[in-house]
Amino acid sequence: MKHVAVLMGGLSAERPISLRSGEACAKALEGEGFRVTRVDVGPDAAELLARLKPDVAFNALHGRFGEDGVIQGVLELLRIPYTHSGVLASAAAMHKQIAKTIMAAAGVPVPRGRVVHRLEAAKAHALARPYVLKPVSEGSSFGVFIVKEDQEHPPQELTRADWVHGEMMLAEQFIAGRELTCAVMGDRPLEVIEIRAAGGGWYDYEAKYAKGGSQHILPAILKPNIYQKVQELALEAHRALGCRGVSRADFRYDDRPEGTGELVVLEVNTQPGMTETSLVPEMAAHAGFSFGELVRWMVEDASRDR
Repeated sequence: MKHVAVLMGGLSAERPISLRSGEACAKALEGEGFRVTRVDVGPDAAELLARLKPDVAFNALHGRFGEDGVIQGVLELLRIPYTHSGVLASAAAMHKQIAKTIMAAAGVPVPRGRVVHRLEAAKAHALARPYVLKPVSEGSSFGVFIVKEDQEHPPQELTRADWVHGEMMLAEQFIAGRELTCAVMGDRPLEVIEIRAAGGGWYDYEAKYAKGGSQHILPAILKPNIYQKVQELALEAHRALGCRGVSRADFRYDDRPEGTGELVVLEVNTQPGMTETSLVPEMAAHAGFSFGELVRWMVEDASRDR
């Protein structure tokens, strides 16, 4: 019986979501007949994993230290096969500006923007309004601000002494329209979901993880050529960054009557959520994979030198 260590929790702001993802995956893997050890990852993770010697590490961590190449490097040193992307792809995808540079070089359309220090972004508008400010290396919409056209001053929350989302911010043009997402499983793009946040808001932390926080339209109602283009771009972004296993690309598509028709990739998630409200299990189910089959596939896909 294969022994799988499910890595969960961790040290990032996304710890609560990782615990939910990890528990869901652990239960499903037990249901598939694996011997499972739940590992709440802390500073002693390397020692603990060296003692455990699992056959595979299932990475259910989100955010810093789990999604940015750090734990991947530890697993490479310990020679433990693991799921999802490797060191370089994880680090590149986690840094939003580096990811954008790589994707743009591969011909994947991305929003224009620039990196600014948070204090500079608080003093003066970093871009023409409307625009979005987001930490360069954070997930789950933590520390994100949408600066509207009529907003006279930049967000002053950026000057708070207890700010924990890093010093550098990515300022990007705000692209109106629809929020789309598409996962890649191995070398296969799955179906496209349109996300509509409850109450017409934006897809923030509450919309992502609270039950009823958002509506998922699967498959998204798009013109066939646009639908196919989203799938193609998700796969191109996955390949450009060197991702492995499962990833998920997020898009904006401005198809308003007065809109630009612009379709851009916002970012690629190398450790997409695996909770009961998560998008990837929903897409996989539409493709005919039960949750158990999905996590089994991820374990069977695990390797070193990713």
